[in-house]
Amino acid sequence: MPTARRMTVWRDARGLVGSLLLLVVTLAALLAPLVSPIGPDVQRDVVQTRFLSPGATDIHQVFHPLGTDRLGRDVWARLVHGARVSLLVGLLGMAVSLVIGIAIGAAAASGSRTVTPLLLGVTDFALGIPRVVLLLLLASLWNPSAVLVIIVLGLTGWMPVARLVYAEARSQLARPYVEAVRALGAGRMRVMMRHALPNGMAPVLALATLGVGNAITLEAGLSFLGLGVQPPAASWGTMIASGRDTVVNAPWVGLAPGIALVLVVMGCTLVADAVRERAG
Repeated sequence: MPTARRMTVWRDARGLVGSLLLLVVTLAALLAPLVSPIGPDVQRDVVQTRFLSPGATDIHQVFHPLGTDRLGRDVWARLVHGARVSLLVGLLGMAVSLVIGIAIGAAAASGSRTVTPLLLGVTDFALGIPRVVLLLLLASLWNPSAVLVIIVLGLTGWMPVARLVYAEARSQLARPYVEAVRALGAGRMRVMMRHALPNGMAPVLALATLGVGNAITLEAGLSFLGLGVQPPAASWGTMIASGRDTVVNAPWVGLAPGIALVLVVMGCTLVADAVRERAG
């Protein structure tokens, strides 16, 4: 059996930059209570503290590195606490997609002449439906919440994973080492789980990394439309939504989460490119 190529994305400049971007955002999210001056929902004398510009100090001598919003809440505090929600939703949503996609793709690759066309047909049908339409439909049927967003992202994002897993698994099953493993008495399931899937996972990991950034963007879009995480909980989507009416007089309210979102998506894209390059 061939040895899977050892992938070190940090040796690639894109992987290094992308990893550093994601590391900084992740650390800021994990250390949110330590790196923010006050809580994300703290309001003190709204009239005196609302729309303070970045770098200002309020009447309570609290420094606001990114300013405050219309309710006097610290934008930096909401940004780092919101990163927790956005990153968690993106990661778990992609994890659900991976579980479903890998299961269906592997079943299709090792299935019979009846099962394989059926699973591929279901996958192609789901791929033909615009994901945004499915997201809006499913999100509008139940009360919006972070758990619902994770489930919706998972149920609408497994199809590309299933297709890629199927193609990679079929490619591995056609290689000579599989015939040798089968000659030693390995069954179909063992061949798939111990050999075909592990040796074909590199492109799937690249797709998953890219999918995390996409899932975070979709979560922000749903929250922006009021179908995701609900106020007063801090998420980047709700922050962008609250800043859409203050673009002229307080642009930092919506600009800060927008830039953070771009940086995370860029980091995911760079890491995915590095993984794909090392896998090739």
